[in-house]
Order: sequence, then structure tokens, then C-alpha cells
Amino acid sequence: MANCTRREFLGTMAMAGIRPVEQASADWRDQGILHLERSPHARLKNVPVRAFTMAEGFWTSRRQVNVERSIPTLLELLEQHGVIDNFRRLSGRKQVPRRGPLYTDSDIYKWMEAVAFVLQSGDHPELRATFDRLTEEILAAQEPTGYLNTYYVEERRNLRFKEMHRGHELYCLGHLLQAAIAYYRATGSRRLLEGGIKFVNYLADNFGPTKDPLLAGHPCLEMALVELYRITGDRRHLDLAGYLLQGDGERLKLSPAQMVYLFSGKPFTSRMRLEGHAVRAMYACCGATDYYMETGQADYARTLETLWQDLVRGKMYITGGVGSRAQGEAFGDPYELPNRLAYTESCAAIGNMMWNWRLLAARGEARFADVLERALYNGVNSGMSLSGDLYCYRNPLELSGDPSDRIRNPWYDTTCCPPNLERILASLPGYFYGVSGEGLWVHLYHSGTLDWRLADGTRLRLIEQTRYPWEGRVELEVRPERPAEFTLFLRIPDWASGARLTVNGAAQAARAGEYAALRRTWQPGDRVVLDLPMAVRLTCANPLVAENTGKVAVERGPLVYCVEQLDHADVSIFELLLDPAAGFKEEFRPDLLGGVVMLKHRGRAWRTPLTQEPLYAPWPPPRRATRPVEVTLIPYYTFQNRGITAMRVWLPVAGS
Repeated sequence: MANCTRREFLGTMAMAGIRPVEQASADWRDQGILHLERSPHARLKNVPVRAFTMAEGFWTSRRQVNVERSIPTLLELLEQHGVIDNFRRLSGRKQVPRRGPLYTDSDIYKWMEAVAFVLQSGDHPELRATFDRLTEEILAAQEPTGYLNTYYVEERRNLRFKEMHRGHELYCLGHLLQAAIAYYRATGSRRLLEGGIKFVNYLADNFGPTKDPLLAGHPCLEMALVELYRITGDRRHLDLAGYLLQGDGERLKLSPAQMVYLFSGKPFTSRMRLEGHAVRAMYACCGATDYYMETGQADYARTLETLWQDLVRGKMYITGGVGSRAQGEAFGDPYELPNRLAYTESCAAIGNMMWNWRLLAARGEARFADVLERALYNGVNSGMSLSGDLYCYRNPLELSGDPSDRIRNPWYDTTCCPPNLERILASLPGYFYGVSGEGLWVHLYHSGTLDWRLADGTRLRLIEQTRYPWEGRVELEVRPERPAEFTLFLRIPDWASGARLTVNGAAQAARAGEYAALRRTWQPGDRVVLDLPMAVRLTCANPLVAENTGKVAVERGPLVYCVEQLDHADVSIFELLLDPAAGFKEEFRPDLLGGVVMLKHRGRAWRTPLTQEPLYAPWPPPRRATRPVEVTLIPYYTFQNRGITAMRVWLPVAGS
């Protein structure tokens, strides 16, 4: 092969189903969170993270804290808990015992992915140097075969790929690949990526339907493999993802209960409902959507739609959180959505967001962006404190205020959520826009400048000014490099009935829950103004959600609100009643919780505390007298940022 001509070499690769790497990856600077340029069944393509420069706004301080506080302090904790020493001991650089659960390798990989996304927005020489140093520490522990894992070594070596239902070997590899791909897109460096490819090729050579069986005990590798295929063009990487999604549970002798919990082991396309471990299920759905965008298999499209409907019709919290049960960190039955006992792991909300991002790319439908936004602003955003160094593993919708219930902590023995939250904040600019052959898509709203190009190569700058989500006005200035005909798609959120839209002062149609499609020959300097109604909304749950009968949640824009006890010194928040006729007073408080719109409401409370009522009494219950009280509500994502206190999202309605 060394003496063959270039034409012969390319022909050999084509016969093997491999695109030339140089062809597939020469555009590394232009690749988005997902590289969909050659994905035949993706309607929308991502724009790179670096293409959108976010100006001052809602997410700016969160992202700044992430870089200046969250990422540095978490690395210190990962070092203190021996996560990186686990690699050093294998290379002989340290003589220390292995520490932490069997999946700790993934935690440093996720941290590195967060750093890589930070570098996609701008240069940070110290972070780049740290990433390169960690890469060398990690690859020094890699075996000649390509195998790389700090747990299945020494006395556990014989257990490799023998306990895949719990082993997390493929899960860790998936996160290594995601970090390596993100860094490649930030810098062009393939050092860590080549190490990941070496491990993947080891798997492709030894496992598969006609070789040894393989199981994704915790789905993750599937979506990483598809993304790797998008870079390398190596069909083996896509086929391995397809094999994992098909499942090989029969040869592995998995029980039905294991296949439910793992959301793996049997054909993904046989799934009819979301069940089992919520994060596993969300990640499997992400991988399946990625696989669909490359193959277009109709059975995948049908299954993804079935599972999405199962999610939004009975298994998703109003915050976009998922996973009702602590036991198994699992989905519950339809409408099983308890508030105080809600598990709602941060990683599961992130999985929900990531899945809907992929569905949006595949279909270009606003319903997926609506769920993405709900999860991002509420169930994901709540996971990290405003200070950036405390994290929620769980994100319940009600808390008793028990001092022993520390919902925000700097560290967890299973520390999957902190670096996961960090990588989402770091990658955030890549979620706001998309491109298709039809034009430019605006999914989310934030002040800043997009500097990118249309599908035909026309350069385009889009300058956006808004105070969203505190205010509903969005102003866009369109600056193509020359007059150009294309469609500008603006998402009108599903809650935004009555939205108003103009182009250069002329009114345009804007329907809630859809993208407004503005087709015209755009001139440099054309102005688009979108006014979204930001009135407070009261939302009720399906009657089958038993805990929320007679209660409502308060929403404003994309944000869910809650009450906290420390704002109600003279009454228990569990005795508050909302009065739908009383309305709400809105006040932007720059001095509160990083700057929020606080809501004030003239509600009611029981005149006699409920704790003085008997536990049981004859029916019908007595008519209880109420008294007027002022109810204060803050955005849900800010809960327990002022200390441990009782919190509640769903509130009873007076007279119900």
C-alpha cells in the first residue's frame, strides 16, 4: 500500500466504505456541535460555536462564571479525588491506589469537553495547555491494543467486557471521543482523537454480530461513534453504532429487566415507551437520532416519534426535567410526576435537551426547540448554582427546607452532573442558530452577533439585540454581504400566542409553536422586530398527575417560577393559595439572584394553619377561611441559591 498511487489508495478506501479523512475533516473550524454537512437526513445544519459571539445578556454571566469559577474548581476537586491519578498510576508516574467508582474516567473526559467548547469561543492559553497536559497523562495509560480504562486493569483485567451491564467501559470511551472531537474542532489537534480512534478500531475488529458480543451498558458511545463517522468517514464507526443500537442481549443472556433498566440490549426500534434509567434512555435516543440522520431508516423515525410523544404526553416535568423515581434513577409510569420525590437528575435534563436538539436538526420543527428551551432554561439551568461551584444532582419541584437536605453540593462521589453542566454552558452559542438550503434558522434568542454563511456560501451577519427572557422584544439586523434571497426562520414559542412580527415595519404572520418563514431578497440593513408576549401564565397539569390536582404552576416566557420560604416570613409556603383574579406585579431586580424578574401576587393563605387540623376528618371537609397575603415568586432555576429553605413550584388555587 505504501507504493500505491493516490488514485489506487482512494479507490481502496471507497471499496471499504471509508471517506478520505482529509476530505471529511478539512473543515474542522466550521463544524458545529454536530457536524451534519454530509448527513443526508438532517434538514438543518449546525453553525459552529465560534460563529455566534454572545453579547451581554441572560447567559453571559453564567458562561463567564463557568470559565472563571466552575471549570477551575472542578479540576481541583477531580485532582483531590484521584481521578487523574488513576491514569498516572497506570503509566508509572505515581504509585497510588485507584480511587473512585468504576466510571470516574468519564468525569475528566466531560471536564475536558467543557474546556474544548470554551476554546471554540475564544483562546485561553492556560486551558489549552491544561488540556494538552491531561491528554498526555491519559494516552500514557493507553495499552498498545488501544484499550484505555483505569478500572479494568490488574486484578480486574479478566473482567474486561465481561460485566458490560454495569462496567461503563463503552460509556467512558464515548465521553473520551466527545472531548477529543470538541478539542479537534477548537484547535485542529487530533492527538486525543487518534487515541480514541485506536480504541474504537480495536472494538470494531473484535466485536460485532459475527464476532464477540458487545453491549452499551450505559448508552453514550452510540452518538459519539456517529459523530466520529462524520469526521473520519470510516463506515465501521457508523456500523458499530448501529450494532449497539440493534442490541445483542440474546447472546449476552440479558434479562428483560436488565434491558429495561439499561435501555440497551434489544433493538432500539422495538421500544414503545421510555422506561428504565432516564439518562441511559435519553442518551440512547440521542444516538438513535444521530444514526437516523445518517441512514434515514424509517423504523428509527417511527420509534423516535413514538418515544417523543411518550415523553411529552406523560413523563416530562414542566421544567423539562425527566426521571421520576430515585430507585433506578428511572422513568415512572405515565403521569407519575411527584414533586418532592422527583429525581430529575441534571444529566437527564441535559439528555432531554440534547435529544431534542438532534430531533430539531432532523425535522426542523418548532416543537423540538420548544422542549429544548424548556429544559435549558429550567431543568438544566437549575443544576448549577449562580456562584458556579455548587451543583444539583437532583432538581425536585418541591423541598421541605430540612437543613439536612443539601440539594446543592460542590462534589458527589458520582460526579457526572457537574462537568455535564459545564460542557452545556460552554457549548451554548452553538444551539442558537441553524442553516438549511432554505435559509437561516433562529432557534433561541440572545443578544449577540452571528457571523456565518448561508448554504450557498453567501456571508451573513445577523446582529441581535434583546433582553430575553426578561423582556419579549427581539430586534434583528440582517447584513448579507450582498442582496440575497433566502428565508429567515424565527421560532415563535408555543407559549407566545399574540406574538407580533415586522420586517422593516411591515407586519408579518407569527403563529405560536411554529417558525415564522420570512422569504425575501434581503438587503444589508433590513430590520426584523419580534415582540413576544411576556404576560404571566398559570398552567395546570393533566388531572392524572395526582399531586397537582387543584394546583397551578406559574410561568413567564420560557421560565418556570417557584416560591421559597425565606420570602414569606409570616406564613408557610405550604399554606399559600393563588388567586387567579388577582394578577401579578412584575419587577426586575438587578440586585437579586444575579438579576431576575420577581413576581408579586396578592394571594391567600389559610387563616388557621393546616398543622392544627386533624389528620383525618369526616367528609365533606369544612369550609376553611382564608386571609390575604403577598406571594413572592422567583425563577425556578435560582432556588436555594440563598441558603437551604423550603421551595414549591405547584401551588393550590383559592376556591378550587
